[in-house]
Amino acid sequence: MKIGRTIAFGTASLAVALGVAGVQAAGLGDWGPVKGDWEFTLGGNGTSNSDFGTNTGGFNASVGYFLTDAFEVAVRQTLTFTAGGDVNNDAVGGATYAALDYHFRAGQKLRPFVGVTFGGIYGDFVNDSLAAGLEGGLKYYVKPKTFIFGTFGWNWLFDDGDSLTNNFDDGSFVYTAGVGFHF
Repeated sequence: MKIGRTIAFGTASLAVALGVAGVQAAGLGDWGPVKGDWEFTLGGNGTSNSDFGTNTGGFNASVGYFLTDAFEVAVRQTLTFTAGGDVNNDAVGGATYAALDYHFRAGQKLRPFVGVTFGGIYGDFVNDSLAAGLEGGLKYYVKPKTFIFGTFGWNWLFDDGDSLTNNFDDGSFVYTAGVGFHF
């Protein structure tokens, strides 16, 4: 009985060790960013006001840098096109944000993240304003340094420190999907 358990345990241990060695030899343990990596993303985005009466869609790009294996700072640029019940004519706008995100290692290929944003919006349909936001998302690696992602967030506009907290309830949903690369 003890010999059988010993053989089973030894066989299982050998299988695990060979599996780990195989993963490392194949480079599968190196998926995702490491400290010092840069990131570039391209995506499509949208926003909706709190009752989804006015909607925008557009394109975005970002460049980020990993301060650690988990913390990333990024700059994001967005170009949007607006239509909906509150808009008489179609409008064009943009947004520029700085972001700080924390990435969780939920497995080899899956990286959920949460973060904060700060920047500004401008364009035909909005008053040029400062904006802050909270976001969360998911990156799924299809190759060691290539991923698809989705992000969902809540942004609100403000002109001064008092309206930063007072305007939180008057924000808008922001969503993005796209592809990204580390280098």
